[in-house]
Amino acid sequence: MIPFKPIRARAAKRKGGDAALAALLPKVPAPKGLAKLSNDRVLAEMSKRIFSSGFVWSVIEKKWPGFEAAFLEFEPKRLLHQPDEFWEGLADDKRIVRHPQKIMAVRHNARFVTDIAAEHGSFGEFLAQWPLEDQVGLLELLAKRGARLGGRTGQYFLRFIGKDSFVTSNDMVACLRDAGLDISESPTSRKDLRKIQDTFNAWAKETKLPFTHLSRICAMSIGENYAAEMLRSRASMEE
Repeated sequence: MIPFKPIRARAAKRKGGDAALAALLPKVPAPKGLAKLSNDRVLAEMSKRIFSSGFVWSVIEKKWPGFEAAFLEFEPKRLLHQPDEFWEGLADDKRIVRHPQKIMAVRHNARFVTDIAAEHGSFGEFLAQWPLEDQVGLLELLAKRGARLGGRTGQYFLRFIGKDSFVTSNDMVACLRDAGLDISESPTSRKDLRKIQDTFNAWAKETKLPFTHLSRICAMSIGENYAAEMLRSRASMEE
């Protein structure tokens, strides 16, 4: 087992002490709040992460009101009743980023969200009930049943929607490798992700900290020592 104590100590030293480090950690929503999420907000966040992938996030944020209008406020059942012409027309809609494959991913994911909601009451309830100890299994389900939700896109979706989770950012992975975990620099295989899951499960048991905090502290313990204001800005985006 890789102990978390020295990793936290290194992060605290880099950030100016335990109190300063704690101030940089984002709030972690309670599972009850996650369960109350409406399906349209789930699909909206899913879509925002998909359109943000490989794009400047601030541009997507600025255009987001246009996305909401163009995609009918991301109401899944309403979207599923739209004809092919509606979706084809979005490829020329200047209110959004006109990426045909990502547009069609919204259509696919409207069905995905609706199906999961039918099985579990709502997509939010499904996420709230999924055990933290098996984030990898949840990511596999998102990739298999959803569209364009593999890799970090699925991870960021979980983080931004409010599910306690880790994100395999470059710095977080560097932290794990530096600590001795035998994973690749780009851990995408099931084997590597399971090793990361096992490590976070052990850390959570050791520290009683949420995965979100463990992930963030790990990332802040290595690599570029970003200014506190930048880190607070990032954390506020995830609240």
